[in-house]
Amino acid sequence: MISPADPVPSEPTTPEPAKARALWRRLLPLAILAALVALAFWSGLDDYFSLRRVAENRAALTGFVRDNFLLAVMAYTAIYIVVTALSLPTGALLTITGGFLFGPVMGGTATVVGATIGATIIYLIARSSLGEPLAARAGPWLAKLRKGFQDDAMSYLLFLRLVPAFPFAVVNLVPAVLGVPLRTYVIATFFGIIPGTFAFAWVGAGLDSIIEVQQEAYRQCVATQGAGAACRFELDPGALLTREIIIAFVALGVVALIPPLLRRWRNRGVSE
Repeated sequence: MISPADPVPSEPTTPEPAKARALWRRLLPLAILAALVALAFWSGLDDYFSLRRVAENRAALTGFVRDNFLLAVMAYTAIYIVVTALSLPTGALLTITGGFLFGPVMGGTATVVGATIGATIIYLIARSSLGEPLAARAGPWLAKLRKGFQDDAMSYLLFLRLVPAFPFAVVNLVPAVLGVPLRTYVIATFFGIIPGTFAFAWVGAGLDSIIEVQQEAYRQCVATQGAGAACRFELDPGALLTREIIIAFVALGVVALIPPLLRRWRNRGVSE
């Protein structure tokens, strides 16, 4: 029994060096990822994933795929995992390339698998480095936001995945900060990216004819204006995303929001 005169035992505290080591271990994966992203941009890695590069190496790429189809699919999936994990802004281009090389079905399937795995890697790193520490120190507003998102995480995440207005890299990080369960994140990511992925892969399946048209236009420009003229061979992926496709994505996103909206409406009616 402790008498009033006895000193009150203090709670054990973690030494500062141990805290620093724990913080470093938690932030190390995030630091490595950030360093790899910086290295990728500094080296110009994103420039290798362009439709111009695909057009220039069309014969070599299609020949390799024809002779080593399974290996090519595995290599493409691995590349997509890396590109997604590093958040390089080349996802649409790579998806189109997958449809061009493997057809819309195989190209779309390999893309969905690679993108889901890459996005999950980012989620796990962000959750361990940012999500859990932020939740422990979160104020009431963030805690309320986390709870609201978690209550309808599947519907909200499906909406974010379906509507192309939201950057893919940002949508990979937000659920980790808002405490979305891993299982929900993987399922919503896998199914949410299917419509957009196969739409781009289908566009890529017809890329060969587009390349031929652009190459012919480039050759005619050089023939009429000379080699020193400002003739450029360009393929704009933004032009491939038609208004009809965007409207379809938005409509799918609205459908994904119907369940939480109905739930809120019913809860409001009960409370009244």
